Amino acid sequence: MNPRFIPDLAVEAAADFLPPRPEAAMVTATYAPDFERCRLLCETMDRHVTGAPRHYLLVEHGDVALFRQLETSKRTVIDERDLLPSWLHSFRDPTSLFRRRIWLSLRTAPLRGWHVQQMRRIAIAAHVPEDVLVYCDSDVVFVRPFDCGVFSRDGKVRLFRHADVNDTSLDSDQMAWSRNAGRVLGIAAPEVTPHEYITTLIAWRRKAVLGMCRRMEQVSGEHWAAALGKRRRFSECMTYGRYVDEILGGDGHFHGVEEYCRVRWWGEPMSDDELRAFIAELTPEQVAIGMQSFIGTDIDRVRRLLTGL
Repeated sequence: MNPRFIPDLAVEAAADFLPPRPEAAMVTATYAPDFERCRLLCETMDRHVTGAPRHYLLVEHGDVALFRQLETSKRTVIDERDLLPSWLHSFRDPTSLFRRRIWLSLRTAPLRGWHVQQMRRIAIAAHVPEDVLVYCDSDVVFVRPFDCGVFSRDGKVRLFRHADVNDTSLDSDQMAWSRNAGRVLGIAAPEVTPHEYITTLIAWRRKAVLGMCRRMEQVSGEHWAAALGKRRRFSECMTYGRYVDEILGGDGHFHGVEEYCRVRWWGEPMSDDELRAFIAELTPEQVAIGMQSFIGTDIDRVRRLLTGL
């Protein structure tokens, strides 16, 4: 157990005795193949981001030692074994020649890393004191100053929602994620929502996440991770969005549609000129770029290019 990591049972009980604390914290769920990307994220976050003095890196047990290199007085590495239930176990997957990992239990379907990263993002809310959790993927690079205060307004937390953009008639990933979110939350109708809640660089209200977990457990009669893990097609962002809008009625939140990070979701690795153009075309509110790791853009080249901008 990390000595700076507050166990879940102590958080609420200790709240009245804690000294003044930061309202927001950054959260990144990551893994070993993204280590250099995460290092660059940390470098640019330290240079550009204010309003969230703490940064939590959530990693698989076998990656803890590697990511300890990135720890500082403001950045803490957290072992997923301190977050997730003990009955969920990680193994090297023989079907990938042991290059990847698989998470197995008697309570869920077999899970991959992207499933468990989503679970870590949910689970962290029960273990830290900050009121606002700002989620940032490890393939994000900040290129402009950014104050996390934009996620708070008059005691409310910003919920990213792009309204009425998803075609509910399609058999798409979004609709599968939305349908399963409704099922684990006990939402009978509508079966799916046309609203999009998924993007990079978003904030959640910690107490709302805890309420979402309680709701899933009340509906399913089992641990929230088991309820989600039985449905391999799920999205933590879609589940949180539907919980806030359809269970809470938006209480404690305000909506925002601006996306603060411009993401390249697919394509070939960018040349230097293409990367410069990608950054130059950021809209005024966009402060970061994201490049999906499978695209293969060289991180050292990105770092060198950013120093010359």
